[in-house]
Amino acid sequence: MKRADNLLAILKRCQDSDVETYKKLTWEGTFPEYLALVMENPGVVRNAFQRVYDMIKSHGAEEFTRFKERLVRYRFFDDPFSKGRDAIFGLEKSLRDLVTTLKAAAHGYGTERRVILLHGPVGSSKSTIVRLVKKGLEHYARTPEGRAYTFDWSLAEPRSGGPWDPCPMHEEPLRLVPTAARREILAELNRAWRGEYELGVEGDLCPSCRRTFNELLQKYDGDWLRVLDHVRVRRLLLSEKDRIGIGTFQPKDEKNQDSTELTGDINYRKIAEYGTDSDPRAFNFDGEFNIANRGVIEFIEVLKLDVAFLYDLLGASQEHTIKPKKFAQTDIDEVILGHTNEPEYRKLQNNELMEAFRDRTVKIDIPYNVRLEDEIKIYLKDYNASRIRGKHLAPHTLEMCALWAVLTRLDEPKKANLTLLQKMKLYNGKTLPGFTEDNVRELMDESEREGMTGISPRYIQDKLSNALVVSTEEKCVNPFMVLNELEEGLEHHSLITSNEQRKRIRELLDEVRQEYEYIAKNEVQKAICADEEALSKLCANYIDNVKAYTQREKVKNKYTGRDEEPDEHLMRSIEDKIDIPESRKDDFRREIMNYIGALALEGRKFDYKTNERLEKALELKLFEDKKDSIKLTSLVSSVVDAETQEKIDVIKTRLIKGYGYCDTCATDILNFVASIFARGDTKE
Repeated sequence: MKRADNLLAILKRCQDSDVETYKKLTWEGTFPEYLALVMENPGVVRNAFQRVYDMIKSHGAEEFTRFKERLVRYRFFDDPFSKGRDAIFGLEKSLRDLVTTLKAAAHGYGTERRVILLHGPVGSSKSTIVRLVKKGLEHYARTPEGRAYTFDWSLAEPRSGGPWDPCPMHEEPLRLVPTAARREILAELNRAWRGEYELGVEGDLCPSCRRTFNELLQKYDGDWLRVLDHVRVRRLLLSEKDRIGIGTFQPKDEKNQDSTELTGDINYRKIAEYGTDSDPRAFNFDGEFNIANRGVIEFIEVLKLDVAFLYDLLGASQEHTIKPKKFAQTDIDEVILGHTNEPEYRKLQNNELMEAFRDRTVKIDIPYNVRLEDEIKIYLKDYNASRIRGKHLAPHTLEMCALWAVLTRLDEPKKANLTLLQKMKLYNGKTLPGFTEDNVRELMDESEREGMTGISPRYIQDKLSNALVVSTEEKCVNPFMVLNELEEGLEHHSLITSNEQRKRIRELLDEVRQEYEYIAKNEVQKAICADEEALSKLCANYIDNVKAYTQREKVKNKYTGRDEEPDEHLMRSIEDKIDIPESRKDDFRREIMNYIGALALEGRKFDYKTNERLEKALELKLFEDKKDSIKLTSLVSSVVDAETQEKIDVIKTRLIKGYGYCDTCATDILNFVASIFARGDTKE
């Protein structure tokens, strides 16, 4: 009983909070009260483009520079509404273009009279971007900054309490004010408005409200202020599920397409009551254009629409009007967002009859990611420790999937000394000798369509899911298991249209396997060489010899106490690990000593970790020295002595604690690396 009381207390607390919120969100008032509210906060009369632009801007943005290009990351696209479920990663240029288009529309510079067309390959997040805009708009309308209002009518005597009939198109209450008076009100509001653009309320009432207004105007002999006494203003909450301010239209087959789905249809049951089908009371203003007024309408696969629909779209975008059956042109205020795939857009380009539609669209390319770290984030959303139950995903599994996906989207580099894998690493922010940021920009500029073809993230997600559920006996899923799944699925991949394309993609899978082999070896080497004391001693010994060599001195042997020549064999055995040629050894050694001297002048002490190249050389040298004593190759046999097993267990512990392995995949990677050394592979 006590537990039940606790649950009731939780319900009561939540109820109190919800009631308070409900009161704020269901504000109602007279038209004069609304005017007072508008004067206090003029932003409530913003149009749809201004509202969407401010919504995105309200979440803040971060500016950064990449390859000498200024980019902006809008936090809105991190999806703060659903804990990042629809977050967009990468695509900063595309999202910048979208926000710039919305900004220009908010200022009234022309793009408000266009269809915003998101164009890109399948699975490039076009529909996710639109879904995020719709979801964000719902949330924004419930905040104080995003408030919007509409009105209801009552034909009864003023202040009699109704009954109330809502405006079917949720229109801005200031549309009730005749044009001349409205112009003066807006001039007053703009003087008080601190926004970056000018406010404006354009257009006339919908046919239903126009009929009611004229009927009351006739009753009061033209006194429109008395007409406004029959109006109740209320808060407008946009909702896709309730079909208020957010609409979605999806094309059907040609036989079932009907333009009334966009602009509303006659209510035949009411024709007998009102006598004619041209009476607004005998018409349902519930088409997608009607209900999306004041907000956003999404056209899914917009270029698959029947031609008759596209004509409606032309007027809706250019003139901000729609033509319901039997009625005059009706004004609308909404952002029109469409999205389409590459084949459909090519058909549009080749169709001369669609020139008018092409001229009324702003095309924004939404490509796949070509940066590895952004692609990894896509998969981390769904495949992380909190989402995967009862299985462990081995380190680098998602990274290898993302690596392959990105490689399939890149064009082969035109520079003979650059591989596709190196190009991908440059795009990901890695540095390569001989390549500057300007060179990377040149690589990007010469491949403008990169990201518009290749493997979709959906294919990767499908195969990752397969690997997780098929291997029921395996506690851990490693990169090789997923890469095998990816390869097996290529035979039936619907978007691979030729054997040549399939062959190239398989070759890229082999490159990914080789890259993983290198990463695995490197990680095991680091685990073996994680003895900081041994590394420090080796470094000190190397530096002593380098110092003596560069200053033409001798080194005192700590054991014999005698002066000896610098140990050339030791120095070269370390320098060879990072490919310092014999001809450049003197330069490298002087570089190290100059670096140590510069640190000393700044009052800082030299540590091998401060020099990445030297650290890598020392680790590889220590690994070479320890490899034989640990007898890693003995893992491929079934006989391992107790002393060796103890050393191997230490390495496994380091892999688990330091690199995210579990016991299973730590054992697997040690066996894999051991097999490499057993077959005499010495690739570094």
